Order: sequence, then structure tokens, then C-alpha cells
Amino acid sequence: MAPLMDAGPAVTGPRARAGSYPELVERVLAGEFGPLPESLRIASAFTTHQAVHHDGRNTGYRNEVLSLRLAGAVGSCAVEPGALPGDVVADCAGSHARSLLSHPLRPVRVAALDAYLMHVLPHGATSGARNWALPGGSSLVRSRARARAVVSLLRLPPGRTVLVVGVVNSLLEALRMRGLGYVPCDLKGGTTEWGEAVTTDAFAALEHCDAVLASGMTLGNGTFEELRIHAGRWGKPLVMFAQTGSAILPRLVGAGVAAVCAEPYPFFWLDGGPGTVHLYGGHTGGTP
Repeated sequence: MAPLMDAGPAVTGPRARAGSYPELVERVLAGEFGPLPESLRIASAFTTHQAVHHDGRNTGYRNEVLSLRLAGAVGSCAVEPGALPGDVVADCAGSHARSLLSHPLRPVRVAALDAYLMHVLPHGATSGARNWALPGGSSLVRSRARARAVVSLLRLPPGRTVLVVGVVNSLLEALRMRGLGYVPCDLKGGTTEWGEAVTTDAFAALEHCDAVLASGMTLGNGTFEELRIHAGRWGKPLVMFAQTGSAILPRLVGAGVAAVCAEPYPFFWLDGGPGTVHLYGGHTGGTP
């Protein structure tokens, strides 16, 4: 995912971070992270739809993801299935990155920012990432491997409680294996694989948890910034697992985000071969 030869230098190190999501957008629009977004064009746009029901699990789920390709980089934002208008993909293809960073639909804005930052700051050592290998195998095998990577970023001893925003059963399972309790939270509500009630109010649960583990989907539904501020107010470390915004959230490590497990497109559920996630910040005491 290297930038174009004429893209100009991208910033690295501390200057490649921002203090908030709005500040990050403003600095990208100003060209502080690389070329001006109006000089770059989105080559293609596409959506990915998935339904899954793992062997041995009682429940399944569906995914829909909007992705935008900028040169060799792909930026993505997950949405609720069916939420995007039918013409959004055609509207995005061929547009300048700047126009999509100001698009009326938040998922388009997020995917465009993700594509831009993936283009100028691809995952790797120079961007501050550490690689964690995912094995090939079934979607459940790969889901559990990713969950171990995510949970490795938590600096908590057994017996503590984690607020999980965006319920993924493999993550809850990995927390159980670490001896950690959790409060599952998701805007859809419902129950977990083990019949536990899922709260819909993350902010009410923050006081009673020791850390927060949250999905990058919070960027797409507009709850991320409030969650980041609240977690900081309560002094709770915020660890993000990011298919949505995998190149965005690492730029906020140290600004209310403690660590990120970044997983750019194609995601673990799209392929059965080996892959890689990229870890930023936090503690990686586990074994890939």
C-alpha cells in the first residue's frame, strides 16, 4: 500500500498524530499529513456484504462495509446492513478525496479519511505498527486469533472488568480466557452467545469498568469522539479494534486512545489464508 511516487512526503513520528478526530480531519484537509486531498482521486468504491454463522455457535451476524480505493490503499467503514443508499458507490467512484471528506454521509467521510491516511501512512514500522500474524483456517479460527491480538493490548490483571462496545463473541471469549469480566454493549442490544444481556448505553457503564474495548464502527455511527472524551474523563484506557478506520485510529494513540488493533481490508472473514493485523500502543504480552 505504498503512496504514489508524486504524492509528496508524509509526516511521521509525533507529528503524525492528532488530539481529536475533528482535529485530524482538519489537518488532513490542510495537507499536514501529505498531499492535499483535492489532488487525489478515489479510483473505485465498493461495498462488501457478509452473513456468517460459525460452527458451534448459536447465533450469527451480518456485515456491510463501504470501501474506497485510493491508489494502492483501501479505506473502509462498516455500516448497518441496508443503511447506505443504492447510488453511493457510483457517486464516490472518481471523486476527489476532499469532496468525500465533506460528504453528507458520515460513513463516506470516514472511509475517505481512512483511505487517505492508509495511502500516506500505510501500516508498518515507520507508522508505529507491530505486526501480529493471523493463521489461515476457518472464519472461527481466524476470528479467535484476531481476538487474542486485540485482548493482548489490555493492561489488566485477572478479575478486572472491560466495557466492550461492539459485541464480538470471540472477543468476549478471549476476555473470559484471560480471567477478565466484561459488560457487553451494542446499539442493537440483544444477548451474547452465553445469554448475557447487552446494554445499549456505554456511557452509563463506564463508571463500573476498568477499561474500554471498542469497535472502529463507533467512528461510522458518530459515537467515537464522545466515547473517547468520556473514557478520558473517567480515566479508563480505551483500546480500539478497527476494521473501520484502521488507518485513522492509530493517529489518535496518546490522545485518549491507549492502543489499536488495526485490520485493513481484506478482513479476516474474507479470506481463509494467513494474514496480519497491526498493533499500535499498549502491551503485547501474548503470543501470535
